[in-house]
Amino acid sequence: MIFLLIILFTPISVLAKMDTSKSSIVMDIDSGRILYQNNIHEKRLIASITKIMTAVVAIENANLNTKYTAKDEILKMYGTSIYLEYKEKMTLENLLYGLMLRSGNDAAVVIANNVCKNETQFVKLMNKKAKEIGMNDTTFSNSHGLDEKTKNYSTAYDMALLSRYAYINHEIYRKIVKTKKYETTTKNKSYLWYNRNKLLSTYEYCTGGKNGYTPSAGRTLVTTAEKNNLRLTVVTLNDSNEYETHKNLYEYIYSKYQNYKIIDKDNFYLDKNFFKDTVYLKKSFSYPLREDELEKIKTVLKITKMNNYKDNDKVGRIDIFLSNKKIGKINIYVKKDS
Repeated sequence: MIFLLIILFTPISVLAKMDTSKSSIVMDIDSGRILYQNNIHEKRLIASITKIMTAVVAIENANLNTKYTAKDEILKMYGTSIYLEYKEKMTLENLLYGLMLRSGNDAAVVIANNVCKNETQFVKLMNKKAKEIGMNDTTFSNSHGLDEKTKNYSTAYDMALLSRYAYINHEIYRKIVKTKKYETTTKNKSYLWYNRNKLLSTYEYCTGGKNGYTPSAGRTLVTTAEKNNLRLTVVTLNDSNEYETHKNLYEYIYSKYQNYKIIDKDNFYLDKNFFKDTVYLKKSFSYPLREDELEKIKTVLKITKMNNYKDNDKVGRIDIFLSNKKIGKINIYVKKDS
């Protein structure tokens, strides 16, 4: 009986040591596949990882070179700050560095009140973008993440969607969040900021992220990493040992998964007896898999147009399945032989 109990409880103990968060997720950035999950749809306060959405909305709705003036909104801000002075001017790009590296709450409200007429309008854009991304369990009420007066709720899954979206779509976001040290100057003073995301300095494969903390939310953390052509994002909510958890989860997934190229656009053809003209693919298809999943991959070729096509028309597709679940598709195009 004692032996059986050891077998039953050891895996749980190992898992608990690896992940001490209340909610967590590991998502592949390129495919969106969830590789690890723990209470990923539980709504929780998210603290300053809110600022990832603040950055996304600002990048998509304003010019990075525009100078913004810090006004009355900074006088009532508290918590982490870049210490803007009243009526000080700073470009949006520099404000974004202060927002993401130092978690400046003053930077957040200056951005919000300048990109839009006021923070209320900016928050509407935050929630609109959340819906567009598919963050269906997320509600933003402010641009900074403080939760004494207004509260921002999300889930590990939704924040992974946001991290993936920001990483894929915005080069400036990737550049900012991987920066360890940043210097800038305004007419008022000079600034020197070091990134508060400790994983950048303690885990060699980390490529960026954002940390957060309030007493109500606990410690929250969103990071990204890349190793062996596998790009991942990890989210943990309410975790007292967040950096160790992230490192553990990355190493666990990197030991189990590889990014396999299933369809290679440079090595694809159809027999001329089957299709008379040359066909080609515009892109390849890769997917993160465990070694034991390789034999469960199946591809299905579908030709939808056998004649009456023009040069470069789409004439079919390849559907890719993992254990009978469709995980992707690649369109097939024709290059008419002269």
